[in-house]
Amino acid sequence: MRSVGGERGPALRGRLRDSGQVTVEFLGMLPTIIVTLVVLWQLVLVGYTFTLAGNAADEAVRAATAAERGARQGACEEAGRDKLPGAWEGGAGVDCGTAGGFVTADVEIRVPILFPGTVSFPFDVRGHAGAVEEETD
Repeated sequence: MRSVGGERGPALRGRLRDSGQVTVEFLGMLPTIIVTLVVLWQLVLVGYTFTLAGNAADEAVRAATAAERGARQGACEEAGRDKLPGAWEGGAGVDCGTAGGFVTADVEIRVPILFPGTVSFPFDVRGHAGAVEEETD
């Protein structure tokens, strides 16, 4: 008579031999997974910086059109930096101009590397917006 363990013996031994295979494969792929996540996170930061620059330019030009001519640059800079998170605000440049009844705002923001507020890439993301100057009666 055969024992129950004897019938399953070779199949069980085969499974035991392969028991660490999943762990080895996962550890082999772990660096690839980590690098992929880091690259994706960096791409998210670049996209978010573009969004921040565009929004800051819109806010700056909106404030500049409502301000008096003499106070326009100050209102523009303040509004452009107001909505930026602290990590992006420090390296931001805001510039407004008026020509022919048209107000423009240009915002330049540095793209952070992995952690906002630490090191940045050596290139800036630019946001540009324009609006018609408001008339006062």
